[in-house]
Amino acid sequence: MNQVYDVIVVGSGPAGLSAAIYGQRAGLSMIVMEASYVSGGQVQNTYEVDNYPGLPGVSGMELAEKFRAHAENMGTEFVRAEVTGITEDEGVKTIHTKDGNYRTKAVILAPGATHRMLGVPGEAKLAGMGVSYCATCDGAFFRNKTVAVIGGGDVAVEDAIFLARGCKKVYVVHRRDQLRAAGILQKRLMELDNVVMKWDSVVDEIVGEEQVEAVKLHHVKTGREEMCEVDGVFVAVGIQPNSEAFRGLVDADEAGYLIAGEDTKTSHAGIFAAGDVRTKMLRQIITATADGANAITAVQEYLLKL
Repeated sequence: MNQVYDVIVVGSGPAGLSAAIYGQRAGLSMIVMEASYVSGGQVQNTYEVDNYPGLPGVSGMELAEKFRAHAENMGTEFVRAEVTGITEDEGVKTIHTKDGNYRTKAVILAPGATHRMLGVPGEAKLAGMGVSYCATCDGAFFRNKTVAVIGGGDVAVEDAIFLARGCKKVYVVHRRDQLRAAGILQKRLMELDNVVMKWDSVVDEIVGEEQVEAVKLHHVKTGREEMCEVDGVFVAVGIQPNSEAFRGLVDADEAGYLIAGEDTKTSHAGIFAAGDVRTKMLRQIITATADGANAITAVQEYLLKL
C-alpha cells in the first residue's frame, strides 16, 4: 500500500470505534483494522449492559452494533486483517498483516484484552447465560440469587464483595487453602455472612441447559466431588491483554499491558495505546471509549509536530 494514513487504529472494540468516530470528526485520514468478523470486542459477549450511561439494559451485541454504525456513518473505513507486527522507517510506520502492509504516521493500539477462561465443560455454552467475566457489568442481574466466584486474587475477592451486597449467597471457589488477595480485602470478605468459601476446590463443569443451574466442584486434596446449585458463575482468574504482536515495540508491564497513561502515549513516539490493552485502574466500556477520544487528541498533537 503506497498511501500513508494519518493514523491507523488496530482493534474495533469500544476504544477503537470511539477513536474512529473522533478521528473522522477531526478530518484525519484513517482506517480501522479488525481481526474479527464483527466489531465490539468483549462487549459482544455481554448479555446485558446496565452501566453505560443513557442506555440501561442494552444488550452487548446491540451496543456494539450502535458503536459500529456510528463509526460507519461518519465514513470510517474498516479493514479485516490480523496484525503481525509494526516497523518504522524515517517516521513512517508500516503495519504488517498476513494479507498486506499498511503505512501510517501514527498508530492507535486498541486490540483489547481477553478474559482467561476456565476451559471446563459448559463454560463456553453458557457464556452470557449465567457465566460472566465481569461482576460490575452483570452483577445487578443476580440480585437475591446465588452465585459462585471462581478465583482467589484481588479481582475475585473484590467481585465477591461486590456481589454479596445484592446476592442471597456467594460461593468463592479457590484451588488453594488461602487467598492471594490483599489482606484488607480478605478481612472484608470474611466478615460477610452470605459468603461461603470452597477451599481447595476447582470447577470440573458448569451445569445447565438454557441457563446456569449448578457448578460441579472437585476437591483437590480429598478427591471429593460436590454439586453447588447456583444461578450464575463469575470467572475471575485473570485477564490477558492482546498485546503479543507489540511487545518489544513499546514498553509493557509484567502482565503484558502496554504502559500508557490517560494521554495514551506509549514509550514509542507516534504509537498510542487505548482501551483494555493499556495499564489502567478500571477496564470498562466507558473507560475504553474515553481512551479512544484521548488517543485521537494525542495523535493530533503528534501530527502537528511532524
